[in-house]
Amino acid sequence: MGLFNLFKKKKIELTEEQIKWNKMWELWAQGEAESPYAELMTYHSEINNGGHGQYFCNEENNDDLSEEISALETILSDKLVTNLHNAYKAHLILEENEEDEKAEEIIEQCDVMYFANEEEINKKLESYANTIQI
Repeated sequence: MGLFNLFKKKKIELTEEQIKWNKMWELWAQGEAESPYAELMTYHSEINNGGHGQYFCNEENNDDLSEEISALETILSDKLVTNLHNAYKAHLILEENEEDEKAEEIIEQCDVMYFANEEEINKKLESYANTIQI
């Protein structure tokens, strides 16, 4: 094997599932993913980047948060809907008083609960991705 062969990029073949997963996120980025999956993808992305605090701040500035939450209520399990509501209540308290330690603790607990159940969200997204035509 010559020296230049070391630097050749190996072509990575994606599975059909991986292609559909990527296409799903592409549709989301273009604003073309179906509801409530689009809202679930936004929620998933924001929580993974900065927790519930980031999610509520960004969504309040971008969209109608009540519509976002309503869409999530249709797709999340009861325990995750309750978690979302608890996080939102704590967020509203923090908007009034940024130094409310109890509200900060609740937000952190809601983040932990989300991550403990993240597999549920991933499965819903995988199911949606599998419906996408490529």
